[in-house]
Amino acid sequence: MTVQLPLTRNIHADRRPTDLQAYEQNGGYQALRKAIPGMPPADCLQTVVDSHLRGRGGAGFPTGMKWSFVPMGENASPGHKYLICNADEMEPGAFKDRLLLECDPHQLVEGMILAAYTLQADIAYIFIRPEYLLATERLNQAIADCHRKGYLGKNILGSDFSLDLYVHVSAGRYICGEETALISALEGKRANPRAKPPFPQVSGLWGRPTIVNNVETLCNIPHIIEHGAQWFIGLGVSEDAGTKLYGVSGRVRNPGCWELPMGTPIREILEHRAGGMEDGYALRGLLPGGGSTDFLVPEHLDLPMDYSAIGKAGSRMGTGTIIILDDRTCPVAFVKNLIDFFAQESCGFCTPCRDGLPWSGQVLEDIENGRGRPEDLETLERQVSFIGAIGNTHCALAPGAMEPLQSALHYFREDFEKHIDDGRCPYGEPH
Repeated sequence: MTVQLPLTRNIHADRRPTDLQAYEQNGGYQALRKAIPGMPPADCLQTVVDSHLRGRGGAGFPTGMKWSFVPMGENASPGHKYLICNADEMEPGAFKDRLLLECDPHQLVEGMILAAYTLQADIAYIFIRPEYLLATERLNQAIADCHRKGYLGKNILGSDFSLDLYVHVSAGRYICGEETALISALEGKRANPRAKPPFPQVSGLWGRPTIVNNVETLCNIPHIIEHGAQWFIGLGVSEDAGTKLYGVSGRVRNPGCWELPMGTPIREILEHRAGGMEDGYALRGLLPGGGSTDFLVPEHLDLPMDYSAIGKAGSRMGTGTIIILDDRTCPVAFVKNLIDFFAQESCGFCTPCRDGLPWSGQVLEDIENGRGRPEDLETLERQVSFIGAIGNTHCALAPGAMEPLQSALHYFREDFEKHIDDGRCPYGEPH
């Protein structure tokens, strides 16, 4: 029978981890046995390209296209190639990868082995935040089990392919969500983004070809290889393929994370999965893909949660983890909290981000605490216009930080004005 929810098929309500035996009994590592030696790396790559899998870390870039930029065959220089899984998950409101890491670590490990085989990478790293202690423990156990079984190490399943896989516990910074900053951190350097080109696919970790993918992205690979590209395309209910882990946090009756077909409407996620708003609270707005996305409002509830539809509505699907703004929470304080986070997490490399984000946070603090002036709104709009423009900063951290602010000024402007006119926060005590 075709598996319709492949990513969570091994995840139980009690969240106990799936060990190697249970994973294999439910079809685990069959995709690996199918690929080695039955599918050449080029065939695996074409299958991923044909599947239309898009990266699940936030940007939504086509995974197969990204992989195709890695030099292969006669174009490849001798030496190491690297595969890195970004398991840092520092986006505010995001918790989907943690579910996969803790409950089904072998799914990620198999996905990484298959990805490394496709790319002919011989060394792989899982870059994980230090707070994910349980996930780290379970990943290390899964890796040890795979070495004993012959799925990792030298001559995997009797082939010429070898792979070493390591878990790297990072210092835990949001900027490491930018792949070149992650690479810098993995090399033991300050986590600053690098100028591109060269792109990591050609010159990444220690100057070698490198691919960085998100946890959820890599967890899709075994299912795509085993069932085929057309099967994966058929899982979605919109123009985007596959399933997606959607999460909801905030004043809803049943906050959580669910695997659903890509393109599931926002209303179904909020009302049928998250149970609707808590009693006494009404929906004011939502961030559809974590803290660095633009607000959507109740008129958008019937939009499909996919990259295209959310983009056309003026936001981004991002991680697919929805953050709720209810009618009893101050939008100014809500946005200030996010701006303060992004200001703290800036690498400090460029002036607009290093100085502009704290300045924006200070203006928001003045407004929230009754010290706001009418001209402060003009200041914030100038900040949004300059800092929020891609190309004015060294990386996308600051433009992403501006997204909730620019949309709050659009949808909730009367709240900002009331703070200034009344000289206080209308939602209660200053935050």
